[in-house]
Amino acid sequence: MKILVLGGDGFCGWPTALNLSDKGHDVVIVDNLSRRKIDVELSTSSLTPIETIDNRLAAWQEISGKKIDFECLDISSDFAELVQLLIKHQPDTIVHFAEQRAAPYSMKSSRLKNYTVRNNLCGTHNILNAIVESGLDIHLVHLGTMGVYGYGTAGMSLPEGYLQIYVQDEQGNHLPQEILYPANPGSIYHMTKTQDALFFQFYNKNDKVRITDLHQGIVWGTQTEQTSLDERLINRFDYDGDYGTVLNRFLVQAAMGYPMTVHGTGGQTRAFIHIKDSVKCVELAIDNPPEKGEKVQIFNQMAESHCLIDLAKKIAKETGAEIAYVPNPRNEAPENQLRVKNDKFKALGWNPKTLDQGLLQEVSDVTSKYMHRCDKDKIPCQSLWTKDCKAGAPNPKVQPKLKKVV
Repeated sequence: MKILVLGGDGFCGWPTALNLSDKGHDVVIVDNLSRRKIDVELSTSSLTPIETIDNRLAAWQEISGKKIDFECLDISSDFAELVQLLIKHQPDTIVHFAEQRAAPYSMKSSRLKNYTVRNNLCGTHNILNAIVESGLDIHLVHLGTMGVYGYGTAGMSLPEGYLQIYVQDEQGNHLPQEILYPANPGSIYHMTKTQDALFFQFYNKNDKVRITDLHQGIVWGTQTEQTSLDERLINRFDYDGDYGTVLNRFLVQAAMGYPMTVHGTGGQTRAFIHIKDSVKCVELAIDNPPEKGEKVQIFNQMAESHCLIDLAKKIAKETGAEIAYVPNPRNEAPENQLRVKNDKFKALGWNPKTLDQGLLQEVSDVTSKYMHRCDKDKIPCQSLWTKDCKAGAPNPKVQPKLKKVV
């Protein structure tokens, strides 16, 4: 199968591209390398050393004997070039990771709010528009987020995209209808993902574009089977306050003796998935496309849900690390319940890796090897959701100011 991986140089895109290539697919990475430019902008870098895209691809060909082509293109602005790219490569599937993926970064300033909206929405619409313009029957697989639902479940398990409701007509009859589960985004980043869903509904209805939307939980872990073959293939490990996902940040903080920064009460519950399972789920989505004319296919791509303070206490118990409660920079409820259905992937034979299975070993190996690359000043989250929020920046040298749990 010919597959274009948009955003294939990123945290989820790179291991996905390698996995698909390893499975025998003809893979092309399309990327404008913007994530690398953001590192420069933020004066930070991945904890793990990342080779140039050319060196990465050369290393993969050397080790696997398989070639991945690379096209440098900004899909949010280069529409004509994108159409020509589709005509040139004639892909069976497009995997879409090419969006600014960090909620804190999207809330960092008015400029970055605008950038996130422009990049994500124009990019997604250009892809859909280009598929129609090319005249090709392409299956689009999009990496979305559980955050489109918000984090209040109204006492029920979140369905996989669609909600069955009843509306009452003038005669008092209750008529069944199916709608998208009501969106409740918590950041500009999440807001763009909710708009993506409306784009998908329109192009699916109007132009019969085949689409699978993956609502993914928070990704933890770093390595996959392919990225661990050689250091030149190693995946990103972001630990900073803008791009580091919460569990990876906790584990890095614990490993280096920095208090684990829990926002607010830590009562927030989130969905999680290991990077190996993220890669596997994308593969399953590609192998099980919707039929032409079938509605947008939506999967909840998550393995389990956990309360953040429970995770922090678990790590503290195993490592002796301290917990620092800091002001929550986000505008969100201090506590929430989260139950999620993920029946569709499990019906395809998926058996996800859980946090109890090797929670610390993989990350501790990575952090111990590359801890010299960590910049402690980049750990605190400085993005504020509203002007009333206060950033929390614990100073490990000033322990009396921290509420600690051991």
